[in-house]
Amino acid sequence: MTDAAFEGAVERYGDTVFRLAYSYLKNRADAEDVMQETLLKLYLERKPFRSPEHERYWVVRVAVNESKKLLRSPWRRRTGPLEEAGEPVFDTPQQSELYQHVMGLPPKYRAAVYLYYYEDCSVQEIAAAMGANPSTVQTWLMRARGKLKLILQEAES
Repeated sequence: MTDAAFEGAVERYGDTVFRLAYSYLKNRADAEDVMQETLLKLYLERKPFRSPEHERYWVVRVAVNESKKLLRSPWRRRTGPLEEAGEPVFDTPQQSELYQHVMGLPPKYRAAVYLYYYEDCSVQEIAAAMGANPSTVQTWLMRARGKLKLILQEAES
């Protein structure tokens, strides 16, 4: 991959990879590590991609795998998370509240919701990236919506 092509890829995928990793790890430093590792693997990838969609799928898949690998690491299990210094800024308190509830979902639900609603991935793309069946992803999305609905109803009352 040429340096110019790599710079373009960093522009296209950097934020997506970071946000996806953050949705799994809930830690800015770990998400940055996953982003760096994913983009390094993209830079070192020798086989050409069939299409931009194939490249995007490959990047998302590597980011998911790297995030899961970091979650499984013995080092991470022995350490406690630091409080995050920077939280995303939202236009309304409702958006901020919804974000907090989404971040409280289990990792597979959280990642599926993020990819579906924020990255406009199809159920098929999410399934391929997360190594699951499309029907499983639909179930995760349905359950996540149900959990969020209950949480929001409880918060209103």
